[in-house]
Amino acid sequence: MRIRRKKWARPELEVCPYFERSPESRIGSWADCYSKDQPFYVELGCGKGTFAAELGIRNEGVNILALDIKSDMLGNARRNISALYEKNGREISNIMLTAYNVEHLEKILSPEDNVQRIYINFCNPWPKPKHKKRRLTYPNKLQKYWQLLPEGGEIRFKTDDLPLFEDSLEYFGQSGFDVVFKTYDLHNSSVEGNILTEHEIMFSEQGIKINYCRAVKVNQK
Repeated sequence: MRIRRKKWARPELEVCPYFERSPESRIGSWADCYSKDQPFYVELGCGKGTFAAELGIRNEGVNILALDIKSDMLGNARRNISALYEKNGREISNIMLTAYNVEHLEKILSPEDNVQRIYINFCNPWPKPKHKKRRLTYPNKLQKYWQLLPEGGEIRFKTDDLPLFEDSLEYFGQSGFDVVFKTYDLHNSSVEGNILTEHEIMFSEQGIKINYCRAVKVNQK
């Protein structure tokens, strides 16, 4: 989906205290960006930031890095995060935003950052065989996440796309992860505290079931 350019997005981000302009300079030291040293979660492809905002509100004891390749999208994320934190009377101290390409994630995150959890919500399914390597759950990406996560660290993955989900379950198994939970109908499952994303609401209203899994790093390579 092509994102319409927003002239206001970059200027607002440039003065945003929780937007990191030079993420490569933070590798190994993301903890310094937050007011407290606490568990570190990363959302890949955060879009408009509604998930990260709600995750941060519900989890004061967690630091969050919300990443997207598009600055225009992150402009919306900044506004949504600011609005929700203001509504809840909370200071924004446990969220950082940055613009970066996940293809080069190893340039901005390292094992020293101690990422405990990675969220991937409704990523592009890239259905054509020649494009599958672009998937955020493809083994070449999972190998990078595996390097970042400690033993027991996990990936939480949601998608409306069933072929992507079934392929991803195989990818996890091939890449040193154990799928400890999966459901093909998240909203009628035992999962509690699910945070709805904009895509999730849209797909659910269309009668499309949401697929969800938790994959845990279990074995050394």
